[in-house]
Formats: sequence, structure tokens, C-alpha cells
Amino acid sequence: MPVASPYARLLERLPVQRHETTVLGATTAYWVYGPEDAATTLLAVHGFRGEHHGLEPVVGHLPDLRVISPDLPGFGESGPLPGRPHDLAAYTEWLAAFAAEVAPGAPVLGHSFGSIVTAAAVAGGLATPKVVLVNPIGAPALEGPRGILTRLAIFYYWAGARLPKPLGEAVLRNRAIVRLTSLAMVKTRDRALRRFIHDQHDTYFSRFADRDVLHEAFVTSVSHDVSEFAARIAQPTLLIAAEKDDITSIEVERRLATVFPDAQLVEIPQVGHLIHYETPAPAAEAVRRFLAPSADGTR
Repeated sequence: MPVASPYARLLERLPVQRHETTVLGATTAYWVYGPEDAATTLLAVHGFRGEHHGLEPVVGHLPDLRVISPDLPGFGESGPLPGRPHDLAAYTEWLAAFAAEVAPGAPVLGHSFGSIVTAAAVAGGLATPKVVLVNPIGAPALEGPRGILTRLAIFYYWAGARLPKPLGEAVLRNRAIVRLTSLAMVKTRDRALRRFIHDQHDTYFSRFADRDVLHEAFVTSVSHDVSEFAARIAQPTLLIAAEKDDITSIEVERRLATVFPDAQLVEIPQVGHLIHYETPAPAAEAVRRFLAPSADGTR
């Protein structure tokens, strides 16, 4: 039985529509939240192994915005890209094409792995007035506070891709391992919120197309980071970082902010890599302030 969302009432007041479009030969499913006549449209890109549901707690705190939230290729309800590996070049090209078709000129928000895809796309020419990166991956994964766990994850995804297919798929979708991953990231001591977060991961973390897509996406996620692209992002950029993030430490996030030509850093205390689940309200407030219309015509 699904665990009740603590953010359900916020989301119930939002109009939402599901849509599909074809990008790079694959079906991309996406959801549009909020009023059609909103002054600001925001394109939101989720993280690794997730899908659009993961960002809903933040979206629920942004009722005045129109938020477009797609499932990444090969995850959720979006099909995998045909005939090509799911590497950073593919995800970057997909995001640029999707944005041009569905949300031209909109600010872009990327969470975790989505921060890498977003940063690479913007550095490569994606037209957007402002950039928001939540829990940005600010340094190589092996250099993070839990580098040993990252090495174990590398072996896990490698094994899942090399074992006989039925066994490999079972290993990658194993609920016990999904729960261990969830436990490693959650910081809140609120029991109801913890149950909700674990249920979200149980429900959505295994909605990937197949083990090849998952392995390719994982390799991409640990082979790149936002610091590769920061200096080439001229747009105003908001970094929303967590004090206790075990993937990118807060000290690294502070250094990352200095690499961008025009960036501001908001630090959220007592939370780790799950800002979108544990502290969506302060994250949304930072986004709202950052995207507020100004004299330069911010959309």
C-alpha cells in the first residue's frame, strides 16, 4: 500500500497534464504543472534512477510557476534512445532538443545527475536565461565523502550488466539494495517522512527500461561532474546545496560556486542528497526568489 505523501495537499491544488513528444527518435513523457498563464515556466530535470515524481515535492511549493518535468530517456515512462549509448552527449542533445520544442527560453533546473546534464547542455549552447542546480554533483564521484561506496556501486552496476540477463535485471531491481541505497541517503529523523522517502524509492527507482540503459546512465553519472562545465555557463546560476551531502561535500560546493562567472549558493542545513524530499520548501523559496521577474526581462 503506497505511503501517504506529506506533500499531497500541495500537489492536489496544482493542475497537471501528462504529454508525450518524440525526441531523437524516442518517446519522451512529460508533465506540466501549474497555471498555463504563469509568468514563469521552469524546465525541471530529475536525477539518476529517478523520474518526474521525485521533484514533485519542490513543484508543490511553486504553485505560481508553470513547471515542465520530463522523464529522462530510458527512465519512468520515457523510452530509451534508439541506436545510441545513453552517455552525456546523448542526454545533452536530448535535453537541448526537448527544451527547444516544449519549453523554449525557459530557465532550467537540474537535480543531482540532472545537474550534470543541465550544466553540459547549457555550456553547449542550450538557450536559457537562468540555471538552477539542486544537489549539484560538484566533483568526481570517487572524490566524494563516500568514495568507497561509490566504488561498490560501480561494481554493482558492472555486475548487473555482465550477469546473465534475468539474473542481472533481478540484481539491479532488488528491493533490498534499493532500500540500502535509500537508507544511505536519507538524513531526516521524521519517521513519517522517512517512510515516504523509502516508498518513493521502492516505487520509482526500478522504472528503468533495461539494464543496459541503467548501466550506461550510471557510468555517465560517475564519469562527469558540473565543475567540467561551470566556467562556460555565463547565465546567472543558483546552486542549492546540502550541508550533509555524502556525494558532494559542502566545501566542494562552495568552491564550485566560485567557478561560475555568475553564481549564488544557497546552503540548506541538516539535509543530505535528498533536498527534493526532505527540505523542498526552502529549496522552492530559493528558486522563487532567483526566478522573480526583473528589469532584464527574466521569463
